[in-house]
Parts: sequence; C-alpha cells; structure tokens
Amino acid sequence: MAKSKKYFDKFREYHFEFRHLTVLFIILLSFQIIVSFINKSSLTTFLSDTKEWYQKDAVEKLANLTATSLELIMESLDTQSEISKEEKVRIIQSFNIIFSQQFLQHNIEELCIFITRRDTLYTIDEGKTLFAFLNDENIEQQNSAGHHAASKLLYESLAEQLRKEEQITSIPDSGNTLHVFVPFVIKGEYLGAVYMKNTPDFSLISDQLIARHDETTIIYVSLILLGFILMYFISSYTVKERDDAQKLFMIEHEQNLKKQIEHEKEMAFTKRIYHTHHKAEKIMGFIKEDLNKLDKENMEIINNRMGKYSNFISRVIYDMKWFDPPVQTIRGPMYNTNLNEVLKFLVDNIFLRVSRISDAFKFNLKFDKKLPEVNVNEFVIWELFEPLIQNCVEHSGNGQTEVTIETSYDDLNKRSSVFISDNGKGINPELLEKDDQGIAKIFMENISTKNSELQDEGYGCFIAYQISKRCGWEIDAANNSTGGCTYTISFLNTQQIN
Repeated sequence: MAKSKKYFDKFREYHFEFRHLTVLFIILLSFQIIVSFINKSSLTTFLSDTKEWYQKDAVEKLANLTATSLELIMESLDTQSEISKEEKVRIIQSFNIIFSQQFLQHNIEELCIFITRRDTLYTIDEGKTLFAFLNDENIEQQNSAGHHAASKLLYESLAEQLRKEEQITSIPDSGNTLHVFVPFVIKGEYLGAVYMKNTPDFSLISDQLIARHDETTIIYVSLILLGFILMYFISSYTVKERDDAQKLFMIEHEQNLKKQIEHEKEMAFTKRIYHTHHKAEKIMGFIKEDLNKLDKENMEIINNRMGKYSNFISRVIYDMKWFDPPVQTIRGPMYNTNLNEVLKFLVDNIFLRVSRISDAFKFNLKFDKKLPEVNVNEFVIWELFEPLIQNCVEHSGNGQTEVTIETSYDDLNKRSSVFISDNGKGINPELLEKDDQGIAKIFMENISTKNSELQDEGYGCFIAYQISKRCGWEIDAANNSTGGCTYTISFLNTQQIN
C-alpha cells in the first residue's frame, strides 16, 4: 500500500499541459485510424482467402452434381433392349436438359464430356451425341471438337492422372477461372471426365461485407472520436482552469518576490547607512578636533585635511541617497586619483590620529612610484580600502600588530596591484572558501571575522567587495604562510568607463 502510494505521489509530480493533451489526442486518434485500416486489410485478406476456397468448393460440387446426374441417367438405361423412338427422344431431351441447365448459371462458360473409345478421344456437349455414344453409333465431332480444343488439350495432359486417382481435379486460371475435371465412371468403368469451365464471381458478397464493415468502422471511429473530443475538451477546460490558477499564483508570487527584494534592498541600504554613519561620526570628531587646534601656523595643513574630511562626509551623505549609485559617480575619465596619496592619507589622518592606538600597531608603507593614476573617485577608493585596513588592525589578535600596505605596477601587463597584509592570526579558513561563482565567503553579507552575534557585523568586507566590483577591480583574500592575511586588489590600469 505504501509502495503504491509512493508511485502515485511521484506520478502527481508531472503536470500535463494543454499541448500534452493535444499530442495525446492526436496519437490516440492516429492509432485508432491505423487499427481500422489494419482491421479492414485483415478482413479483405480473409474474404479473399475464403472466397478462393468457397469458389473452388462450389464449382467442384456443381461439376460433381452434373457428372452424377449424367451417370445416374446413363446407368438407368438398358442399352441391350430395343429403345423406341419416343424413349430415345425423351432420353436425348434429358441429356440436353442437364447440359443446358448448367448454362443458366452465369458463371459457367463451358461444359462437356471427354470420353475415350477405341483409343479415340471424343468431346460430347449435347444429348444426341451422348446417346449415340451409348448405343455405339457413329459420333460427329466437327463442331464439338473445335469448340473445346483448348480444354481437350488440358484434359489430355491430365488423363492419366484422372484415370489412376479418379479424383476431382481443379486447375485455376487467370481471372478466377477454374477448370474442373470430374471422373466419368459408368457401372464401375472409367470412361473419361466431365469438364466444366467456371468463373465464379462472389465480388458482390465481399463488396457488401466490406461496405458493412466500413460502415461499422465509421460509426465505431465516430463514437470513439466523439468520446475523445469530449474528453479532450473536458481535460482542456480543466487544464485551462489549472493554468489560470497557476498564472494567478505566479503573479502573486512575483509580486511577493518583488516586495521581498525591495525589503532586502531597504535592509541592506539601512545597514550600509548604519555602517557609514559610524565612519562619518569618527570623521566629524576629527573635524571638531582640527577646528579646536586651528591657528595661523597650521591653517593650510588643517584646511587641506578638513577639505578631504568634508568631501568624504559629502560622499557618505550621497551614498545614503542611493542604493545603487550611477557608475559615472564612481569611475570615469573625469577622475584622476593617486592611489599612493589616498592610502597614505588614510594611514596618517585616520588610523594614526589616535595616539593610544598607534602604540599598539604600526604601518609599513611600500609604494611604487610608477603606479599610474586611476579613473576612480578618490572617496570611493577611501570607502574601499578603509574597512580592509580596519580589519587588519582589529582582527590581527596580536599584541603588536604590523600592517603592510604595498602598491606595485606591472609595465608589461599594464596591471596595478595593492596588497594590504598583517602579521596576525589570519582568517578562518572557512571564510576563505569560495562558492560556485568564485566569491570567498568573507566577502558575503553578514559574514564577520569577529566572534559576535550582532547582525550589523560583517559588513566592511562586503562593502569593499561591492565597491571593487563597481570599480571593475578584482579583490581576493588569503592567509600568509608566515602568519596573518593579505587582501589583494588588482586591475588593469587601462580599464575605464567612457
């Protein structure tokens, strides 16, 4: 019971569509028509075989009946006594009736008797000649012999066989014609054979049978076709209702998916605002601190630094307006940014501004002076590198953290690279596993290197990955063999947006 239920449940997984029912309907109808033609062909073959057998049997019986009638009349005659003239006329008339009666059948074309006397073969097809043969009189053969010449030759070829077997022999000819030879035996003595040429025609019967069969087949096929059409329309109507329901369900499902996607976008946008809000708060603190320290001697330095701080705050506010900002606000020919200068500014004016933290870690800057400028907004680059450097500072796990930032340029391949590494404990290998698209788990949303259950953690690397993708750059992370980890950002320097 459980096994049958399992098969039934599996069968219910398959959904028949309108086109499936159409194909099934056409196949069933085609099979029914093919079966009808096969049935008609079988019936025609059966009728043909039956007709051949019946024709042969009917013709042989008719010929045998004719021969038997002649034999009975001849055996009843007393040829030893004198026959009166009236009796002679009556006997000849009886013979003629037997000969002529058979020609009333439309299918009989020729009837005669082949009799051998004193090594001479006679052909008899009338009562007068047969009576003359019985009375041993002279037989005239001029007309009879010429008329039955072909059948006489056929008899001569079969005479010996008929004499030995004394069996009815039928020879078919073209056009359903049968040549029948019945042994002619009088008082136990074989005298010759009764010959009958018959072309039986049973086409009327077979045509009537086939016509009735065709009529029955048409009615049968029509009823089946009507049943199929009714089933087809009922099934089609049922499938149409199901398809309409599925369509409404898909529309509702699509609307729910859109709402879900919009909700997820809003949640992601909220997280990003929350993340950048902390960055903006820190920068605003630096601005306040610079305003308090402002005097005539440091005015130019602070003015330049506050300008960059302010531009970064502007960028943060701009990002709060867009979930997916236009690409021209990120990269394009109007931007010419020196990566070395941006990275040095981040280290000197963000990470090294707090004195108590600077004692716990140090930075090694190795900049390639040949590194070309990039066509990317300076403060987008700031948003990209700041969380990566922050990860190296916070997640190293050592008392003394050393962060190395290195840039290099490959003249041959026109490729620029930035390496940000630390000497800490490295990244959990599980976070470095890549999915089917080649994206490391650490760059996915809500994945954090911190041991925290807060939902807002694990957003810095995700932002860095999203920004690098918008810039057309490649980003990767790996653990070092000597300890710690390295973030690698690389790109073709000629990759720009027109």
